Amino acid sequence: GEGETADVLVLTREGVDELVAKGSVAAASKIDLARSYVGLAVKAGQAHPDISTEAAFRKTVLAARSVAYSKIGASGLYFAELIQKLGIAAEINARATITAGFTAEQLVTGAADLAVQQLSELKQVASVEVIGPIPLSLQTPAVFTAGRMASSVKAAEADALLKYLASPEVAPVLRDSGLEPM
Repeated sequence: GEGETADVLVLTREGVDELVAKGSVAAASKIDLARSYVGLAVKAGQAHPDISTEAAFRKTVLAARSVAYSKIGASGLYFAELIQKLGIAAEINARATITAGFTAEQLVTGAADLAVQQLSELKQVASVEVIGPIPLSLQTPAVFTAGRMASSVKAAEADALLKYLASPEVAPVLRDSGLEPM
């Protein structure tokens, strides 16, 4: 609501760095929490195609009847660039399902048989199975970073929360949600 203030923020590393530069986030409080990778999913019960290498990934996306990817957001921009770089953009886009929202929903409706998005977003959709990340050699993960607002009147509590969010105790929760703890 109006007039509310935050003590702790979690954003992309770039977002937090911007706020540190403006003096809105205390630089010393900045802590990287998790990496977010882009991955692929199939409808539950479908075979998990091989995406373990660049060659296998390329073969798998080319073999798909339709690949669902997002027209907005980091994963969509990344995938559009990647298929361009791999020289397969024309073939993929000729039968791609380009969407907004959760791409894995296109697996459930049958519009696509492969979905591309951040692993954490693919995991939000029931009735689908995450195959895994696109080969890590092909991607630069988004990093989620937390920091304490410089204006926080509860600095000690905020710092304790930041420490907890980065603790081994929280790591399994991050992993379950499709993020890779730092």
